[in-house]
Amino acid sequence: MRVLINKQVAQLLNEIADLLEVQGDRFRPRAYRRAARQIETLSEDIQEIYEKGGIENIPWVGSGIAKKVIEFLSTGKLEYLNELRREVDPGLSEIMEIEGIGPKTALLLHEKLNINTIDGLEEAAKDGRLRDIKGLGKKTEENILKGIETHRKYGKRFLLGFILPIALRIEDLLKNVEGVGRVSLAGSIRRRKDSIGDIDVLATSSNPHMVMNAFTSMPPVIRILAKGETRSSVVLEGGAQVDLRVVDEKSFGSALQYFTGSKEHNIALRGIAVKRGWKLSEYSLEDRESGKKIAGETEASIYNALGMSFIPPELRENRGEIPSAMANRIPNLVEHEEVRGDLHVHTKWSDGSATIKEMAESAKALGLNYIAICDHSPSLKIARGLSPDDLKKQNKEIERVNREIEDFRVLAGIEVDIKSDGSLDSRNETLKDLDFVVASVHTGFKISGEQMTDRIISAIHNDYVDVLGHPTGRLIQQREPYDVDLNKVFVEATHLGVLMEINSFPSRLDLSDVNSRMARDMGVIMCIGSDAHSVDQLEYLELGVATARRGWLERNDIINCLPLHELQRRLR
Repeated sequence: MRVLINKQVAQLLNEIADLLEVQGDRFRPRAYRRAARQIETLSEDIQEIYEKGGIENIPWVGSGIAKKVIEFLSTGKLEYLNELRREVDPGLSEIMEIEGIGPKTALLLHEKLNINTIDGLEEAAKDGRLRDIKGLGKKTEENILKGIETHRKYGKRFLLGFILPIALRIEDLLKNVEGVGRVSLAGSIRRRKDSIGDIDVLATSSNPHMVMNAFTSMPPVIRILAKGETRSSVVLEGGAQVDLRVVDEKSFGSALQYFTGSKEHNIALRGIAVKRGWKLSEYSLEDRESGKKIAGETEASIYNALGMSFIPPELRENRGEIPSAMANRIPNLVEHEEVRGDLHVHTKWSDGSATIKEMAESAKALGLNYIAICDHSPSLKIARGLSPDDLKKQNKEIERVNREIEDFRVLAGIEVDIKSDGSLDSRNETLKDLDFVVASVHTGFKISGEQMTDRIISAIHNDYVDVLGHPTGRLIQQREPYDVDLNKVFVEATHLGVLMEINSFPSRLDLSDVNSRMARDMGVIMCIGSDAHSVDQLEYLELGVATARRGWLERNDIINCLPLHELQRRLR
């Protein structure tokens, strides 16, 4: 997965806009937000644009903003943003991390109630004092309290889709340092959890001092927390902490296994070692009495010595993987290269930023054989949903693109809204001629679980629905899943042959790993879609594959591992 730097630059510009707005600036925030939107949806990596000297040619990026973007891309730092952070009460920035509180609301709360901490905000909401402010109300208080609960639940964590490209970049930089042997990510990012705390990296080297000097002076680093001979910690632009350990070559496997975790998985492994009279640590697997080393140079040697097959990092959560490994029943997890197509892609026809041809050519360049264009249906006005006439025009364009691009297929699809009564917002006459139909819930999340379950089951009973999109509606760190009985939904999906989606968008990864495994165990076939709205977001497909792997899925569990002709036969 290449470094998706566009999103990171856009986030920095949006943060500048937020901080300026808190300071009472009325005009400059708009310029920064326009530039951020433009950069986030670029079809080309902004780092490549910078290397060609083209930053100022990006629409809505004026000379002042361009200089700041260039500073960040060339140094990994942005002094103007750091100045703003020093000028603005840090409590206000923290408050703005709560869902539903933007700069204007944060400033209003500070001016009217002198609120500049999350604890103070929570107290005011519980006391009913927010509703006395014009524009706020009882519902606002309830939503803010839920947002605080969510914020505290996740703490300072980063979405996998945001932090993984940065971590992979650090891994690559370390591999090119003189004297470095093996390098690997560890911790939850190696297990590909949907959100990450700190980034853990392990390395071997004949010259640890040189490695630490190189690590602490890398461009993304803005602060050094600790620097030693074998361990250093730094903070990157954006706030992520990275811990690097240099370990002995002979203990690399033991260290990698130990620091990959999870804690629960490691405790279970140590219990098995203890029963055999052995000791398992970050240094080795050894006999307790004699101190003789049994294994440790590789992870596989440790698992094999403990009487089990190798357990892929994504499964190490103590959810049954150890008994399965001891019985040699670890699944052959799906590989990214086995996914042949992307079954959820948006274009300029609705709320995407690229043409059908641009998305198709980029998908082909990534090694895919087909994509399904699933732009939004009419009722989602904010996403410029397509009317039936628009859809007919789009399908003609799809036919033209299919004639122009060899050895690749664009499928005509749509993402239809599931209305409150379970019906779809598009008529069957519109859907019957399409190759692929995704049905999704985009509104009305707060109904009862029974109502939501009936609503979804009614929708997937439509003869033309192929897949239920982002089935629980969750937004990681922002919105909890809506109340729905997935067991009932999966039973119906199995009976009807309707697919369940693993939506790869970083804030969704929906179905989750746990729910994906539950669906698989009930016989549901899955599909993976990037939900890409721009060319670079096609790479999000890899995140969906990671979720599928964490859900114990094999290639036969995922429909878009099929070649095109088999996919079309299955859909028919």
